[in-house]
Amino acid sequence: MSLSLYFHPLSSFCHKALIALYENAVPFTPEFIDLSDPASRARLLALWPIGKFPVLHDAARNHVVPEASIIIEYLHQHYPGPTPLIPKDPGGARQMRMYDRFFDLYVNTPMQKIVTDRLRPEGQGDAFGVAQARAQLYTALDMIEHDMRGRTWVMGETFTMADCAAAPALYYANVVQPFADSHPIAAAYLQRLSARPSYARVLAEAQPYLAMMPN
Repeated sequence: MSLSLYFHPLSSFCHKALIALYENAVPFTPEFIDLSDPASRARLLALWPIGKFPVLHDAARNHVVPEASIIIEYLHQHYPGPTPLIPKDPGGARQMRMYDRFFDLYVNTPMQKIVTDRLRPEGQGDAFGVAQARAQLYTALDMIEHDMRGRTWVMGETFTMADCAAAPALYYANVVQPFADSHPIAAAYLQRLSARPSYARVLAEAQPYLAMMPN
């Protein structure tokens, strides 16, 4: 098998890449990475010294592809399937990429700030930073609530890379800051994302690890 994905089932950015792989039934070898295990970490660092996942290795082309968005772009170019995740129209593609960045930077990033703060030693929390993250997350949810009116997916009726980004970002955001009551349209969008077979599979595979999420 040409493709190998180095990932962890709990990582939101790994979820994003996995959705794209499952959406188009792209065959790949899953390479589980446990960053707390020196040997496992070394396997990742040998490919990508930055040490973050997901990382895709294409043995057939001798390419190492880091970063979830770039992985999806690479799959779209070299391993296309029935669901084209990037619009053909340049204007539509630009708009889709804007939403992709939006979910990564303004939903996923503040969500991760809240989660990682809970992992800090007692007395070493960043209450101010967490408050800022919650405020940014709430603003992003307000924007999603507005933009998703009358839409099934971010770009309308077509599922794209932006939805791959939205699914894990909103899933984990709803864990740290439940929004069903305050943002029902965004919550309904999350329900559609979670029911889509590609993400439902990702969530099922992540289930044994979800207890690791800090309360």
